[in-house]
Amino acid sequence: MENQILPLINEQIYANNNNLLLELMNKLENLMRDTNDNVVIQRIKDIIIITNKIITNCNQIRQDIQNLNTNLNLRFTSLELKLQNNSSGSANLNNINNNNNFQIRTYNNGRYEGQIINNKREGKGVFYFIDGSKYEGDWKNDIREGKGIAYFTSGNRYEGNYKNNLREGKGIFYYANGNRYEGDFKRDLKDGKGIAYYFNGDRYEGDFKNNFQEGKGVAFFSNGDRYEGDFKNNLKEGKGIFYYRNGDREMGNYLNDKKIGKHVKLHADGSITSKVY
Repeated sequence: MENQILPLINEQIYANNNNLLLELMNKLENLMRDTNDNVVIQRIKDIIIITNKIITNCNQIRQDIQNLNTNLNLRFTSLELKLQNNSSGSANLNNINNNNNFQIRTYNNGRYEGQIINNKREGKGVFYFIDGSKYEGDWKNDIREGKGIAYFTSGNRYEGNYKNNLREGKGIFYYANGNRYEGDFKRDLKDGKGIAYYFNGDRYEGDFKNNFQEGKGVAFFSNGDRYEGDFKNNLKEGKGIFYYRNGDREMGNYLNDKKIGKHVKLHADGSITSKVY
């Protein structure tokens, strides 16, 4: 898999993006010299097309690198486990450090390094999963319980509380794309009160249910607008007030993120208008 991915990455970086960047520089130079408005408009359209192509290529490269990292982690973990078993033997893996009950054990789904009490994972330990993911933190009665950090092959990361092997209580989930969630978890899902930060500058504060923004909340948009009201399945649904950055505010109902029924807008200048959707 690595041999298939690496040439693809190189080809995209050196062949596609370099040519696009050169074309973009030429377009920008021409744009600076153009005085005809119609020509300028066409130049700008061409530049937008080129930049979109570059963004698409970069997204594909990022995905290829993530896939490569996943496969390398798989290869590393499987080889490390094989070498450990071949060189030490199963008996040596169970040697106990008398100071902290430290052991190394192999399981069907990975390898554990940490404290063992009464033949179970108990206390502090790190588990390296065969798929390349990793958990480090507290264990109780052979399962994850307490505080810990989980690293996923996707590049995501969770830091927070565990109960009965699941995310439960307060925690922070970091996404590889730059998004972040801070708040309550229940049965491994975002559930309760929390804040979602998005890489584009948007932010949501409020209720979550079964991993979705659901209930009462406030959505802050990067352009300065704000919505306060009801949410369902990550969308505006129910009653709400939309505050515009220009000082206007609009009250009404939403369904699947769309305005429905009568909406009343109070303008910054004191005037009032209404519209039925």
